This record gives sequence, structure tokens and C-alpha cells, in this order.
Amino acid sequence: MPHAAHVASPAADRAPRPALNVGELSAAGLRAFAKIAEAWALSTDEQIRLLGSPGRSTFFKWKSAPQSARLGRDTLERLSLILGIYKALQILLPEPQAADGWIKRPNSAPPFGGRPALDRMLAGNVSDLVAVRQYLDAMRGGWA
Repeated sequence: MPHAAHVASPAADRAPRPALNVGELSAAGLRAFAKIAEAWALSTDEQIRLLGSPGRSTFFKWKSAPQSARLGRDTLERLSLILGIYKALQILLPEPQAADGWIKRPNSAPPFGGRPALDRMLAGNVSDLVAVRQYLDAMRGGWA
């Protein structure tokens, strides 16, 4: 009797992935954001606007106790984009002062129209963060 070959299903080839815990993602994202905000010398108002304008009391709760934050999808998306912008700048401009100062320098590239990238990022829409991230990805030679 011929031996049948074992055919594994695609699901069997993947190790189980741990469930993403919103609390853990929120805390990690907020801790990273605090370090980026410090590196970029962002004011409290700028930080609040980048996070999607939560109330001031909510922002300060998040800041003092990130482990207890449960961020919504919009805020998590904003954090992800900001982390990506930060990382792209670190790759493009290996000198930390140049990378951290880039967002506040006037920029003649089309997405910025002579204004600093931070102005675009502070416009209030997630799409503005996406535009900055895509610009930097294109500068790195990645997808835009």
C-alpha cells in the first residue's frame, strides 16, 4: 500500500501569534512618543494635537500613567505614523541633531510648500501624518 504524503495546511506552518493587547500597545506607544516629543522639543499643545487632540486632562493622565491608557484606533494609528516618521528620519539623517531638527526646518518639498513638516503634521488629520511618512519613505527609496 503506497504511503500518502503528509500535506500541511498553511495554518499549521504558522506559529500561534500572541493576541495584541491594546493596553500594552498603548503604554509602549505613549512611552515612545514621550521620548520622541522630548527629542523634537514639542510643546504640550503640539503633543496633544499630534495625538488627535484628546482633552488636556486625558493627555496628562496618559503621560503620568501610560500603563493604564487604553487608546483608540485613531490614536494608535497616529502613534504608529509618528514612530515611523521618527525612525525614517534616524535612517535618513544619522546625526541625531539633524534628524530631530528636520521637522521644524522650512522645507521646499511639495508636501510642505516651504513650511516645516511639523506644520503639516499639526494640521489635525491623520492623512497629514501619512503624507509626511510617505514623503520620508520615498526619500529612503521605499514605497510611497
